[in-house]
Amino acid sequence: MCVEDRISNLPDHIRCYILSFLPIQEAVRTSVISTKWRNLFASISTVDFDTYLLCRLTDGNVDSFKNFVDRLLKFPDQLSLDCFMLRGDEFDSWNDEGHGFDVSGWICAAVCRDSKIFEVPSEVCLRNLKTLSITNSRLVGDSLNRLISNCHVLEDLTFYQCFVANAREINIQIPSLKSLYLDFFLPIEGLNYVVVINAPNLVYFRYDSIIVEGYSLSNMKSLEKAEMCISFYSSNYETSATHLFQGICNVRSLRLNIHEVIHLTSGFPIFHNLIEFDFYGSETWFVEFLHCAPNLKTLTILLEV
Repeated sequence: MCVEDRISNLPDHIRCYILSFLPIQEAVRTSVISTKWRNLFASISTVDFDTYLLCRLTDGNVDSFKNFVDRLLKFPDQLSLDCFMLRGDEFDSWNDEGHGFDVSGWICAAVCRDSKIFEVPSEVCLRNLKTLSITNSRLVGDSLNRLISNCHVLEDLTFYQCFVANAREINIQIPSLKSLYLDFFLPIEGLNYVVVINAPNLVYFRYDSIIVEGYSLSNMKSLEKAEMCISFYSSNYETSATHLFQGICNVRSLRLNIHEVIHLTSGFPIFHNLIEFDFYGSETWFVEFLHCAPNLKTLTILLEV
């Protein structure tokens, strides 16, 4: 009696979805079923290397494992990832023992594949990375802080249209940082955290977000240009907005886009170094700000009617 193989006749994207529920080693084993399954595992959208898998590696198969991960993540025609996780304390020690895991390359490859859920173990150190850009990703817990705290020579950092979940603080303290772009998509219930920035060599700062609970911006005396597109969900965060502006008050060129008519009870700080100002928003904010820029030379305005 011949039994029809209905699963093999399903479209590729459905079979990939099925494989995403299997441990990665089991997903790979399906490649021997038939030619239809041979390279299908390389297109799965969930990649999770856990402690159980890592503990089973030996000196005899570690090279095959490295080649497999490189092939899985670095193929130019791969689909986007929905989830990429590296878990297990052994990763860093294996690097020290000379096995040569390219953990930094794997993480960067996952980012390039547009991974939507990003979790980073504390052992990862991207010691030579100078540019990091993450787009359309959901940063879980303290993964963002773990990631950037181990980028010791980072110069250009971008989080574009990212969602931050379960974090009390976003902590960016990188002495080498020169350019920072933060664009966070935030749910209303996710505004109760603090943004901490300590970047003494920061030259360019762009911030697109709803005003959150708190800001601590220090050591930003090198700042030349800032672009701010901010909005308010609640007037309770007026003081937070004031702290944000205080942190960038040394800037020479500022582009400010703000629409809510919310009066800052503490007022703007004095922008002594500001010589170029582009403003888009309400007249109330504009008039108040002009009193705080005594050395302004170039002004561009677009007022809301």
